[in-house]
Amino acid sequence: MNATPTSPSITLDADQLRHLQSWTGNSETLHDDITAAPLRALSASLDRDDAQPLAGTELPPLWHWLYFLPHHLQSELGPDGHARRGGFLPPVPLPRRMWAGGRVQWQPDNPLRVGQAVQRVSRILSVTHKAGRSGDLLFVQVEHSLHNAAGLSLTEEHDIVYRAAALPGEVAPAPMAAEQDALWQRELIPDPVLLFRYSALTFNGHRIHYDHAYVTEQENYPGLIVHGPLVATLLVDLVRRQCPDARFKRFEFKALRPMFDQQRLRLQGQPSADGRSVRLWAQDHDAWLSMQATAELC
Repeated sequence: MNATPTSPSITLDADQLRHLQSWTGNSETLHDDITAAPLRALSASLDRDDAQPLAGTELPPLWHWLYFLPHHLQSELGPDGHARRGGFLPPVPLPRRMWAGGRVQWQPDNPLRVGQAVQRVSRILSVTHKAGRSGDLLFVQVEHSLHNAAGLSLTEEHDIVYRAAALPGEVAPAPMAAEQDALWQRELIPDPVLLFRYSALTFNGHRIHYDHAYVTEQENYPGLIVHGPLVATLLVDLVRRQCPDARFKRFEFKALRPMFDQQRLRLQGQPSADGRSVRLWAQDHDAWLSMQATAELC
């Protein structure tokens, strides 16, 4: 996000759109090693008393987000803490960027484990433009496939949305009330320390998650924004707390409304009658629906 909410509204013209859509099909291949230290750190951050991970320990669902982290030079970062636009992702000039949702498909017979060398192949599936009430929206869909020595381990898709800067007095979309009284529930208050630890673990320099002055004065939000992937991880963690032996086949989530630090967050889960799937959702302190998800279990 290289502009502020007080910047003039950016409108994408036809030439810009064609240029941005030329990134469709762009790909990159990265390599990483599944090490134990990030697992210990995330376990502590999620307040879990897990056994110490050893060589061969299976990676919990969604914890692959601790690897293949961006390592841009400090001089390559923009004023919002994100890397400047361009490279693998298209150089979208719209200032606000959000990971709006995603889908993950696991190969249950070939999980990622501590000690493995892993390859990630990424490809841009689509670049789509829409005109919203608050201006231009650009959606970028990215596919990642992760492979270990035995072959494909998981495939996922990320939905990234770029938006125009917020304007003073802009009316937010009407929220939806969250369903109540799910069978599984957990409440917590995401404080700045949790957000800092998750930012550090994912090497996420985006200032909206840890710089209170920036997020309130430059982006006009009421507080630090809770990471969408962290909320998704907490929803999966709710399932794991209720069913420690559950094995995940597929997970899909959609972010609907931002959540902020120091405000109560409630996680809810409703398993199906046969126990093979779970409807999941997160609500903010006002009981508005903030994220919805579905987990399919083996």
